[in-house]
Amino acid sequence: MTVLLLRHGRSTSNTAHTLAGRSEGVDLDDRGREQAEALVERLGSLPIRAIVRSPLLRCQRTVEPLASALGLQPVVEHRIVEVDYGSWTGRKIGELVKEPLWAVVQQQPSAAVFPDGEGLAAVQARAVAAVREHDRMLAEEHSGDVLWIACTHGDVIKAVLADALGSHLDSFQRINADPASVSVIRYTTLRPFVIHVNHTGSALNSALTAVPADGKAEDGAVPAGEAVVGGSTE
Repeated sequence: MTVLLLRHGRSTSNTAHTLAGRSEGVDLDDRGREQAEALVERLGSLPIRAIVRSPLLRCQRTVEPLASALGLQPVVEHRIVEVDYGSWTGRKIGELVKEPLWAVVQQQPSAAVFPDGEGLAAVQARAVAAVREHDRMLAEEHSGDVLWIACTHGDVIKAVLADALGSHLDSFQRINADPASVSVIRYTTLRPFVIHVNHTGSALNSALTAVPADGKAEDGAVPAGEAVVGGSTE
């Protein structure tokens, strides 16, 4: 099973340099809407069987054009919602960097718990559980390999990628997940294989040929475990 971890397009909060969190009504900005439309060309030719998204508006808006083009009805999954930043929600990033907790978030995120919110370790646990569960359900439903999308948020994607890479959560700040980027994980009976990280190219198709559970790539496929990192490969 292969999941495309799609971060929502650029939002009005991104450009305002605030921490949106779970604030209602945070929509895509003009660039974000362009990014959402561009997903039809970037991903529309892939055999995507399902789209699962965070309940927040910016994720809804991001997947709407692609879902319409593919004739799919997105499934809302609350376990991949944005981090509950508690009383940090809505505040300027420039203010938050002065908080003592900011250093913990950057240096030891596994110990970070946001005031009146949740901890990043709990975020990773719920998000990984959700991705794995949908992966299993889709495998059973389609009796085999399935390509599917999980549209979520930057910190959530980084936490899921850290788990797939076998890295401690304290390393997750080394991973980038830009707006409208796609990161790809293939889950097998052996282990997860990270195929792409933070892909922002015009088309995503170079490493998505099915890889058997024994990890041996079919002709023309990128062997499992050979990650293509960044946005330079299309």
